[in-house]
Amino acid sequence: MLALQYLCELNTWRFTYSSLPLLIRRGQRSFRMAVPIPAPRIARFEKMGYGMFIHWGLYAQLGQGEWVQHLRKIPMDEYAKLKDTFTAEGFDGRKIAATAKAAGMQYITLTSRHHDGFSLYDTKGLSDHDAPHSPAGRDLVAELIEGCRAEGISPHFYHTTLDWYQPNFEDDFEAYLDYLQQSVEILCTSYGDIGGLWFDGNWSKPNADWREDRLYSMIRKHQPEAVIINNTGLSALGAVSHPEIDSVTFEQGRPSAMDREGMEKYVAAEMCQTINRHWGIGTEDFNYTSPPGIIENLCACRKVGANYLLNVGPKATGEIPEYESAALRRVGEWIATHPEAIYDAKPSMIEGTGADFALETDDCVYLFIHNLGGVGDAHVTVGGGGVGPRGFARFDRPVAGVRWIDNDEELRFAHEGGLLCIDATGYPYGVDRVVRVAEVK
Repeated sequence: MLALQYLCELNTWRFTYSSLPLLIRRGQRSFRMAVPIPAPRIARFEKMGYGMFIHWGLYAQLGQGEWVQHLRKIPMDEYAKLKDTFTAEGFDGRKIAATAKAAGMQYITLTSRHHDGFSLYDTKGLSDHDAPHSPAGRDLVAELIEGCRAEGISPHFYHTTLDWYQPNFEDDFEAYLDYLQQSVEILCTSYGDIGGLWFDGNWSKPNADWREDRLYSMIRKHQPEAVIINNTGLSALGAVSHPEIDSVTFEQGRPSAMDREGMEKYVAAEMCQTINRHWGIGTEDFNYTSPPGIIENLCACRKVGANYLLNVGPKATGEIPEYESAALRRVGEWIATHPEAIYDAKPSMIEGTGADFALETDDCVYLFIHNLGGVGDAHVTVGGGGVGPRGFARFDRPVAGVRWIDNDEELRFAHEGGLLCIDATGYPYGVDRVVRVAEVK
């Protein structure tokens, strides 16, 4: 009890063993199966941690979300005329990649083709329903790849498997699958090395034979280091749909921890989420996620080792709206204070109380402290609670010191019997980092 007594003597918080969700159970052993080692491409993907999703295409001109053609029942021959006004005059691959970099994002997943069948790349004769055959007259995938390489961002590409434009999707599915295979092969052979391919739409025909073996074998032939993801949709979060899948998806919901014991292959996890309430731009959508919300979601993902893929919806002309880019830059400033905690650290068996959690590297532990109050005059400081001891169970590593990373303030602590207690001092007046990170060495 010395650790608890020490902190109580600080007169900060009355904290008992019962406050912890789970303490060390000595003498208990359980049989645990081996966890497979991730393939290098999967390990690289996990380490990137945070990426930008971009939903952009013809639908951006209507400003009503990416499913507007389907949900508003716009006849395809009418909707397809949007190609005639698709200029992409504001699309700048280098600027988009620079925005992602400033946000702390390490990869970009662009909708090379969405469900409306319009491609942002040169389909090389497969179809004229693409950007080079529009007034844009450009291969926009090529431009984004060039921008990504200039900024050190990994380029990944979303490609629909569902297609509202191609009649043979319903009339001759085998012929459609040949078309899909050829289309994806163009992406795999035209732009050099790419980071990954993200598929979406198999859920539209759950009982169909999508010939995934053939598709994924082709990808492995041309892009052996690319991660393969196929979205399982909203009804099958975290499901592994095929042995070649490198990461499971959690769409619009916080991910759960992956149980990889006994798996034949290590599979990563990724949560995809919109910054507003539509995957494509909604000009009448005012419901945006704020920087604090993004930070909390990012932390929830990294807590369980999942990547966070956050979507933006560029304007019809191709620019990311200023509010979105400003919010992303602000989160990037938060990440820049402690990038090693976000990118390098892994989930830990150490258990915090409430929303608090720990991540580990070989050298240190990072404590993510939530709901921390500020220090100041009661007349001007709102939400001044939450200051004082925080406890972490199963902390078996030696502790030499604890400090806030953002200002190098050393924190008082006590460590006994697998229990670490820290005196979590509040934010100085004028500071609120939403989730504050302490380093334990």
